[in-house]
Amino acid sequence: MTTATLLKKAVSKDEGVVVLSLKEYDRLLATHVPNYYLTGKAATDLDKLVEEGLREYAEGKTIHASSISEALAIRRKQGHKKK
Repeated sequence: MTTATLLKKAVSKDEGVVVLSLKEYDRLLATHVPNYYLTGKAATDLDKLVEEGLREYAEGKTIHASSISEALAIRRKQGHKKK
């Protein structure tokens, strides 16, 4: 059994505390992510963009990096200009 100590000042300042298991917290978090549904031209444009990305990935034209900044640095080294 784990014991948690809560400061009365912190609890009253934040108007209370809720204790949840990590599994329950993850479930609540997953259900509260907003869903967006595209229609019309926006949906068509996104479908084309995804298809192009999947095709480039299959052809080995994608950049493998651990962060966006690393990917941008690799792209600059390859001679691509900024948009």
